[in-house]
Amino acid sequence: MTGVTYSPVQEAGRIFSYLCDKAESLNLPAEVVSNQDAVSFYSAHNQIYYPIPFKETETLAALKGVEGSVAAAIADLRYGQAAQKRNVKVSLERATAFGCQAYMAKVDGLSKLDPEVKKKLKDTDLLAAQSNGYRRMSANLYKTKNAGEFFHIHGSLEASTTLNMIGLEGHRPDLTDYEDVIKVIESHVQKYSAAELEKMNKERKQAGVTALKYEDFIQTPHGKLNLEQPPWKVTKLGGDLPPTPFPAADGSQRILKGIKVLEMCRIIAGPTVTRILGEYGADVLKITSPNLSDVPFFQVDGNMGKYAADLDLKTEEGRRQFEVLLADADVLVDGYRPGALEKLGYGPEALAALAEKRGKGYVYVNENCFGYEGEWAYRPGWQQIADCVTGIAWAQGQFMGLSTPVVPPFPISDYGTGCMGAIAALTGLYNRAKYGGSYHGKASLMHYDLLLFAVGKYSDAVQETMRAAQPAEFFQLRHCDSVDRISSTVLKGMQKRFPHLYRGPSEAGPEDALTELWYSKAYSADIEVVRPITQIDGVDNSFTRASRPNGVDRASWEDFGAKEEGDYKKA
Repeated sequence: MTGVTYSPVQEAGRIFSYLCDKAESLNLPAEVVSNQDAVSFYSAHNQIYYPIPFKETETLAALKGVEGSVAAAIADLRYGQAAQKRNVKVSLERATAFGCQAYMAKVDGLSKLDPEVKKKLKDTDLLAAQSNGYRRMSANLYKTKNAGEFFHIHGSLEASTTLNMIGLEGHRPDLTDYEDVIKVIESHVQKYSAAELEKMNKERKQAGVTALKYEDFIQTPHGKLNLEQPPWKVTKLGGDLPPTPFPAADGSQRILKGIKVLEMCRIIAGPTVTRILGEYGADVLKITSPNLSDVPFFQVDGNMGKYAADLDLKTEEGRRQFEVLLADADVLVDGYRPGALEKLGYGPEALAALAEKRGKGYVYVNENCFGYEGEWAYRPGWQQIADCVTGIAWAQGQFMGLSTPVVPPFPISDYGTGCMGAIAALTGLYNRAKYGGSYHGKASLMHYDLLLFAVGKYSDAVQETMRAAQPAEFFQLRHCDSVDRISSTVLKGMQKRFPHLYRGPSEAGPEDALTELWYSKAYSADIEVVRPITQIDGVDNSFTRASRPNGVDRASWEDFGAKEEGDYKKA
């Protein structure tokens, strides 16, 4: 879109200012506000890319502007005040790539949507919740028995519990056709009302939710309460510790060099928090259980710059090794179900007490679905769950001219939440170094969605122009289409309309490409991933190693100091 009445670049700047106005409630460094004029947004095309009624690119760019501003404040704190303000620049094209990077990543030239890519990946889909089409559709949006009512069931990475809940077998080898799978599962969901499904879901601790319209969500007690909350939070934990300075500068421009980050996350939002911290130089060690499923392809992009090890924290030896790692860690990022790590003894309060004993603060960052206040805070969830409960899905369906909700394409809310979590972590590290103590950062998928509503949808006129540019296939999508079906349809349309977004390093050149090419020893293949987004004067945010599958490294900090063998950046 190239109309003169709406400018995505200008709107990104407005949303950035909106966030800066919330600096006090977000506990942002004072420099973020005082240096607002050092942050700028640019685009070679100034177009709206996503066929979504919300200002996704603009909001992601604004968040990246905040991230870069906090990073600049850390650079001044660590290296000394720069002679001039550090300029922070954010490309809207890069921000767009950030929001759909799982669909831009490749292994040996194969993307997430290519069936052959499975041969290149480590199989961490232990229960076939992703690889089996029938079980995959246990996480999807369906009609209930009441007219105009929809419920998003979600089998998470296990599938059988949710399928059994609605009266279906956990495995159906006879069901392989996409349309047949939808008919069978939806026919069983339609035996129940949303209220009945909510009750059944709660009893089984499943991550399903009724698809609500925004005006209905904000009338619920949970919605009312969280509407008043900031998009993310950073609060001081108990204890009285002196400042923990950053390691001595050694000429590096990597502002988090020497900072150790433990990642306890799966799927997208949590790993995005730590991927960003890794870009700034942190040593990120991802810990996963060998007994828990994960989506294999999401590791290609999400594990960039990290080491990845397996530990079972439900065993004595696993806990012993984890506590050795924890003793030297600076940051812990928790993306598991609310309360899961607390039950194991590794929650924020436990770490604050440990910090007092060791004399150095921690930064603990939680990422979840429903936020941290209100009656639904305990509930598990994923991006589609947040998008359905807050009204995003109904708004998407309305944008498409439908009288049904539709889950939007790509895991954009996941990436936006990951960026908010990274800002919380950076803010916590800044505060720990300047004021002392331990800090607790909180980010949620629901709050990212509420931020989209807060900054406003595109005007009706702009939406009409956007609709006119979409291919016919876009309007054939339905509420019950899978996330991959929706995303692949939109991706094909975007590739045709905006080829400049999809020119890799070999076509666009290393400076203009939105992705970069690495050789990964762990994958024994070239991988293509979205490059770091924000550009900051005097700050190096780049990767030092390629991605790897979960569980291929030692659970040790020692290997970060060794020379990286085998991985190298190609372009």
